Amino acid sequence: MSTLIRARAPLRLGLAGGGTDVSPYCDEFGGWVLNATLDKYAYAIIETEPADGGLCFEAADRATRWAGPLAAQVPPDGSEALHKAVYNRIVREFNRGQPISLKLTTFCDAPPGSGLGSSSTLVVAMLKAFQELLRLPLGEYEIAQLAFDIERNEMGLSGGSQDQYAATFGGFNFMEFYGGGRVIVNPLRIKNWIISELESSLVLYFTGISRESAGIIDEQRRNVTTRNEAAIQAMHEVKQEAQAMKEALLKGDFELLAHSLRQSWESKKRMAGSVSNSTIESVLDLAMNAGARAAKVSGAGGGGFMMLLVDPVRRMEVLRALQNCSGQTLSCQFTKHGTQGWTIR
Repeated sequence: MSTLIRARAPLRLGLAGGGTDVSPYCDEFGGWVLNATLDKYAYAIIETEPADGGLCFEAADRATRWAGPLAAQVPPDGSEALHKAVYNRIVREFNRGQPISLKLTTFCDAPPGSGLGSSSTLVVAMLKAFQELLRLPLGEYEIAQLAFDIERNEMGLSGGSQDQYAATFGGFNFMEFYGGGRVIVNPLRIKNWIISELESSLVLYFTGISRESAGIIDEQRRNVTTRNEAAIQAMHEVKQEAQAMKEALLKGDFELLAHSLRQSWESKKRMAGSVSNSTIESVLDLAMNAGARAAKVSGAGGGGFMMLLVDPVRRMEVLRALQNCSGQTLSCQFTKHGTQGWTIR
């Protein structure tokens, strides 16, 4: 009898410290990142024993699909390469090399290149679905590390590791990254009124530009490798602002939060030349003139989602101003839960 498994993992909003979780910076200096998960998700659905008895991998939101005969290993290239890589690793490491006849379907509430960690979150959701299917005894750290290893080491995709840990653990977290792949996730106990005030104060703006973060991340890595002192100093500052913003959040000090967010964005722009551009700067200027207190781009930069911190009283002024831009505004709600999987009986 066929089985139906569903799983989801929350997307994350990078509040401060993003980029310091990327090697070789974190290996040499240690990285600190503050992030929080949103009530927007990546989803994975596994249906076992499809009619043709083979394999099918589908990205429903992109309307792309790959199908083939049953096999223990599938070349992880072309269409649905991430799906294939996850399947290969699960079969090889957790199913004694025995193939699994299935259809794996995914979709996401945010597009690739959004700056919300959608690709890594998708991998975590797929792993969670397989964990539910095979009843694998994997904890949060193990799922996150497995997702990181598949993306960064097996697939060779550029990036850090905050996305995988945020999607797995969920909630507000202060994360530490060190050499040898050592990661420490510190869950933060943020008071409910502070979360409510933050949700009332944040506006998410999607620029409409889905950018490829790899180029920006590769530039950051080169800046460390070639000892670009200005860029490295900027990374140090971004790292310190993660600590400052953590304290501001825990205390509910929104003046300090706004100051830290402004400082973090100015430092982040010096980490790599393509973090910002004229489109981003024009939107930021418009929002600041309308009453926003601080703003930054989530993720590597270059496009995707921007987060704007506003006085709730002036929220509508900022929203009206952004209507003159070509992007899309969204409200911001947080979730305390990490990845979840369940079986439909």
